[in-house]
Amino acid sequence: MPTLLTLVHVALVLCMPIALVGIVNRTKSWWAGRKGPRLLQSAHDLRRLLGKRPVYSHTAGRLFGAGAYITLLAGLLAASMVPILGGFAPLQFEHDFIVVAYALGLGRIVLMLSAMDVGSAFEGMGAAREASFTAFVEPALFLLIGTASVATGHTSFASLLGGLHAAPGFGWLVAPAVVALLILLQAEAARVPVDDPMTHLELTMIHEVMILDHSGPELAAMQYAAALKMSLYAGLISTLLNPLDPFAAPLASLAMTLLLTSGVAVAVGCVESLTARLPMRWVPPYLLVASVAALMCWLLVGTLTP
Repeated sequence: MPTLLTLVHVALVLCMPIALVGIVNRTKSWWAGRKGPRLLQSAHDLRRLLGKRPVYSHTAGRLFGAGAYITLLAGLLAASMVPILGGFAPLQFEHDFIVVAYALGLGRIVLMLSAMDVGSAFEGMGAAREASFTAFVEPALFLLIGTASVATGHTSFASLLGGLHAAPGFGWLVAPAVVALLILLQAEAARVPVDDPMTHLELTMIHEVMILDHSGPELAAMQYAAALKMSLYAGLISTLLNPLDPFAAPLASLAMTLLLTSGVAVAVGCVESLTARLPMRWVPPYLLVASVAALMCWLLVGTLTP
């Protein structure tokens, strides 16, 4: 059974980024009253980029060429420990959530360094914004994980979220935890209202400006890594809401996972269709809402835990 669940987990990790991006785009197209791109259009775009030859700036060093692949590998490493299929992850050990956080952090640092490696002040501006907003994201994530550890007594990421359903007052924890994770998803995956993957306006660009000089397979790796981050956080929300045990009911748990992650993608598409990109000065207060929601979870656990 663990081998089968591992294969399903790998398939979800590889396929969900493409599928969820397609669902988000189709949702936005529905709100705009147009047909929109195909559900798997991003797969065709990635295949097209893989067939192109990358172009390098004369000032770019070796870090620029390797940065895209290191970012992608860091995301895949984190994906091996993040529970997506209920409370299961192929790679589990005590305090593995620290490795997840630092793997994502490594990918972010390499992304910023590769952006600055081309010597462009424009891309340096995006890297500075990315570093600033990260300071508001990581405390919320660690506060949520610490809250789940107190509530369940576990230290493994999969056990934390998988055992949270049996924690006292779980019904009170769901809403603020989902709000916090949804904001973290928007920040990590460069989505509206924190960022906009479609913008090319200098005053608002964050993630997109850092990958302007990437092309060909390296640009495909960057785009896939961003979609992978969205899938990971969608998987966390799905695991938080999924009451089914993947070991006891694997097919039902898989169906529920697909339904919940698709629902998260639809919610992201609705947010991006009905709201605008926040002004830069409003982004830090918005990200602080995630920390406040995580703090609410911690206070509720302290009140409800005997």
